[in-house]
Amino acid sequence: MTQLHFKSGRLWRLAPLAAAAVLLGACASTPPPMAQIAVGKAAVERASGSAAAEAPVELAAAREKMARANEAFAAKEYTLARQLAEQAEADATLAEAQSRSVRSSRALGEVREGVRQLRDEMTRK
Repeated sequence: MTQLHFKSGRLWRLAPLAAAAVLLGACASTPPPMAQIAVGKAAVERASGSAAAEAPVELAAAREKMARANEAFAAKEYTLARQLAEQAEADATLAEAQSRSVRSSRALGEVREGVRQLRDEMTRK
């Protein structure tokens, strides 16, 4: 019985050390999100050209999140930096898609106008 008591007392003394090791391991296990930062930055740059006029709100959100991701990265808040970089990439992709949609709608309007003009011209003859 004393043998068991000794072992459990020893375990209680080792518990804080084990907890500290687990906490330190959890902190150290989050690697810097270098790839996510690069992908997010590239997505924002790519969207900046095509979506600047057609999707300014989404592009601004992507830029703002990318700036916050860089700040979090500098502060070594890697989990937050990763999340913000991924959100910035998604916002930039949305801005590009909305830009394409606006341009497609514009082109469709032009085609419809051309068809209308052709119909008008055919009815006059």
